Amino acid sequence: MTNEIRQNLTEIQDRITRAAKQCGRAPESVRLVAVSKTKPAKMLKEAVEAGATILGENYIQEALEKTAELAGLDVAWHFIGHLQSNKAKYAVPHFSLIHSVDSLKLAREIDKQAAKINKIQDILVQVNISGEATKSGATDQEAVELVEEIARLENVRIKGLMTMPPYFDDPDRAKPFFRQLKELAGEIRSRGIANVSMNELSMGMTGDFEAAIEEGATLVRVGTAIFGARSYQ
Repeated sequence: MTNEIRQNLTEIQDRITRAAKQCGRAPESVRLVAVSKTKPAKMLKEAVEAGATILGENYIQEALEKTAELAGLDVAWHFIGHLQSNKAKYAVPHFSLIHSVDSLKLAREIDKQAAKINKIQDILVQVNISGEATKSGATDQEAVELVEEIARLENVRIKGLMTMPPYFDDPDRAKPFFRQLKELAGEIRSRGIANVSMNELSMGMTGDFEAAIEEGATLVRVGTAIFGARSYQ
């Protein structure tokens, strides 16, 4: 499996490089989050040894088991799944970036837990650009106000936005949603809100990350193309 993961990672990084260059961006301006949910710690270790620098996890309990087993591994952990407020106390000590903050209640709990360990927790605000009922996130109208409210918290730092567009067979159809997130980030940036930068746009997954890069993604979340299909129990 090591060689397969290595080959997959190399292919994805090559595609990221090509996509960035094709739209005049520096390849290093896009970072790969290797989405490792449901995959065993052994595979994660192989991925890091093959060059992965960021691992993305969706489920707190699973993530805690992996971070414990892989303690000392030279990798950044990002939490990319829906986070309940009562689980923030488990997320804050282990994740350098939380992509999925979608409410002031959650942000306040993250702030509270970060203060306990003298940490400034980097976060992204999740925006439900498509307005799909099945997806979490603030509407684009709500997001500006949410950013302004979260910005007042002392132990949370907003680094940008995250979104998940609808699934399309043709990734070009996702581009308007990615573009809308970038425009929203620009609007927020123009307000000059203290404690807020809009340097990160987390958007794009296995099926559409190249389209996301074209529209400004700085973090692409790719799992299946690296680790293979998932089996959910």
